[in-house]
Order: sequence, then C-alpha cells, then structure tokens
Amino acid sequence: MSSADQSSRGVEQPSRRKVLAAAVVTAMAGGASPATAFADPAGTADAEAARARPVDHRSWLTYADWSSGTAKGTRAVAGTRPGLVIGAPAGTVDYRDPHSSTTATWEYATWTAPVHRLAVPSTEAIASWNASTPAGTWLQVELKGTYTDGTDTPWYVMGRWASGDQDIRRTSVDGQSDGRSTVWTDTLAIDDASTGLRLASYRLRLTLYRRPGATSTPTVWRSGVMGSDIPDRFTVPASVPRLSRELPVPRYSQEIHKGQYPEYDNGGEAWCSPTSSQMIIEYWGGRLTAGQLKWVDPSYADPQVCHAARHTYDHQYGGCGNWPFNAAYAATFTDLQGVVTRLTSLADLETLIAAGIPAMTSQSFLKEELTGAGYGTAGHLMTVIGFTAEGDVIANDPYAADDTAVRRVYRRREFENVWLRTRRHNAEGKVVSGTGGVCYLYFPARPSTLQRAALKAVGVPV
Repeated sequence: MSSADQSSRGVEQPSRRKVLAAAVVTAMAGGASPATAFADPAGTADAEAARARPVDHRSWLTYADWSSGTAKGTRAVAGTRPGLVIGAPAGTVDYRDPHSSTTATWEYATWTAPVHRLAVPSTEAIASWNASTPAGTWLQVELKGTYTDGTDTPWYVMGRWASGDQDIRRTSVDGQSDGRSTVWTDTLAIDDASTGLRLASYRLRLTLYRRPGATSTPTVWRSGVMGSDIPDRFTVPASVPRLSRELPVPRYSQEIHKGQYPEYDNGGEAWCSPTSSQMIIEYWGGRLTAGQLKWVDPSYADPQVCHAARHTYDHQYGGCGNWPFNAAYAATFTDLQGVVTRLTSLADLETLIAAGIPAMTSQSFLKEELTGAGYGTAGHLMTVIGFTAEGDVIANDPYAADDTAVRRVYRRREFENVWLRTRRHNAEGKVVSGTGGVCYLYFPARPSTLQRAALKAVGVPV
C-alpha cells in the first residue's frame, strides 16, 4: 500500500469489508452559527427519500420488543429505559478466551428475536447494540440469515463484547463463512452480489453471560441490524445544499497520541474512530471521571482519547475501528444511544444537523480526491458537525497535528462522493471498495420531538 493510501492506518480488508478507524474529543468548539434550515426535518421530501432508501434498519428497544421472541433464561425489564437481563440462567458453558488463553465457566441465558423480513433484500448486514456489562458479565451477538433462495446461513458471531477488559477480551471472530456469505470483522456480506443472491430475512440472538452464582447481569437496552443493498458505483448524484449550521462539537486530534499505548493498534495514529466517538460523546455531555482515567499516563493530554481507544479495541481485528464496538462504547455513557447505519445522501446529514445531531462518517480516498485533507486513506472516520452557507461540509477531522487544527471545511461534492460511493481506485489503480455511506449516530436515550423526527426521517428507529 502506498504512502498516499495509508494515512490513519486504514487497511484494505478482503472482499466487502469496509474501512475502519478511530477517534475521541477534547477542546470545545465555538458556539453554533445561526441555522438556515428547512422547516420540517421529516417533511415530504425526506419521506419520499425514505421510501426509496436501500437500507433496512430494525432495532429492538421497547418493553414490547424484549417481551417478544424466544427467551431461554432472559427476562424483559420495564422502566424509563426498558431492557433485557438474565432471569434464571439456562445453563453453564466453558469459554476459552483466545486472546488471554484463559478458560472460565459462565452462566448464560439467551434471547432470540422474531424473524425480521428485510424490506430491502440485502448484500450486507451490520449489527449494533447498547448494553451495560458490570464486572463479571459479558454478551455475545449473533445473526442467522435466510437467503432469497430459501436456504439459511449458519449462526454467525457478530461480536463478543464487554465494556471493560477484565473478564474477556472484546473481540470479533474471523473465519466465519459458508461459501456464500462471510463475516468481515463486523459486517456480514454476500460473497458475490452479482449472482443476485441476497439476505431476505434474519434472526438476531443475544447470549448474556455472568459468573456462576452471581446476581449481576448484563442489561441490553437496544440491539438491531442494518441491512442494505447499495448499488456498485464510483460516483453518486450531487445533492442540493439546504442548510447552514455548525454544532459546537469538541475537537480532538488523534495525532497528538502517536506512539501512546501501542498495544491498542500502534497508538494514536490509528485512533480516528475512538477519537471521533469521544468528540460526539462529550458534545452530548458524556464525561469520564478521574477514577476512570487514572490508568492513563498523567503526562498525556486528552486522556479520554486513550480511554476510548482501549475501550473500543477489538482484539481479533487488532484495531479500534470496529464499528459496533464504537457505538456500544458511546452507549456506556449515561443516557446515550449509539447505532451503526447507512445514510443515502448529504441531505440525510443536513436533516440530522438541523436537529442538533452530529454524525461520524467512514470514507476512503486518495489525497487529491478531498481538497484540503492533505492525506489519502484506505479508511478513516471523521465527525460531520455542520454545513457552510455554500453547502460545504464542516468536519472535525481527527487526523490533525493538534486539537486546534481539527476543524476542516471540505468541498460538498468531493465529500459526498468519497463517502457514498461503493467503488474507487486506490493509489495503484486497483478497484477497491468504499463504505457506501456508513456512519455512526449517537443521540440521547430520550430524544426530543425534533430529534425523533430527524432520526425517523433517516431510517433510524427510536
């Protein structure tokens, strides 16, 4: 890989695996500029766009949701934030952690969602979840799909996760394939979409674990799957600007952490995803305590970025850019939710910004494809915080020399193309994949009416 295509240590993954990266936040940005926004973020144009959206995002998050499906040892709990917990465990199992070489016995309970028939027969599916895992607990997320020819995939593990790292090592699982579909870190993908084969439906299974005899339990507040069928494309249609607004999102640089904690993907140069995550977490008021940060070298600036890197790190992937792990990390902060989804246009981002919701976008590009970036990357996360009066994108780009250099303005047409395309040429001229509009969205557990309308308009259940 050439130097023009490796900034942020983005790495091309086999087949359909898209770009990964990491980032976190520190200095507060200035106040929001006056907004010139359309009146209704869930208006007619957005409703029509939603109907044509090549994305199906289904989430389970209400008491009725958790009371549905098949429970073996789990139970639904009501309240202001309904969830799923261990009731009477279904049994015990030994788990050998491949990353710590330890074996332990765990009680477990499972919950399997009803079959969800995809409104968009999909070439890819990405699961995400929001949960609390006290010490001595963890969870596993699995998907089983049914193809459009009526046959089934195996149960695929989409993640083994805990918010901490004292009990298990947070991990994706490599080597999962049936010869027709494959799990690439956090993405279940059809191996050859040109055959017309798609995922027609799926079931989601959650397994909750705890130490035998313990009374503590994981609590899952939200879990869901984004299925999509984004057409192969090198370019996307141009959108028309309709919003001028900038959100006061804190600014953090990943580059000031270069060389720090190399056990987490060689240090800060690869931390665009956790750095960006922390920026938005702090925008919503999420703060880490001195106790949580006491493990960080006190000479390091912005220690919360180091914390985010550690707590999003995927021990199998060997990086901090696992998409669902970042969303799950965000949801460990009080009253926050996080999802991984796909958006279809800059109009979607404008809808969110108008409601005060910033977004993290995943993209890959050559240096000359994004004016002002000054680098090329095979995979990078940055935070979209607004739009100029001309419609250009205002981004907190963590690939910056220091916090003060994080804010950038990127040309609208260039940005939307490098973010939304699914095919591109790398520095060697080889055709490789693009993310097709992948983004992380973090928002309040109890969104306002305006925020709910905006999220619904871009296809995210609330």
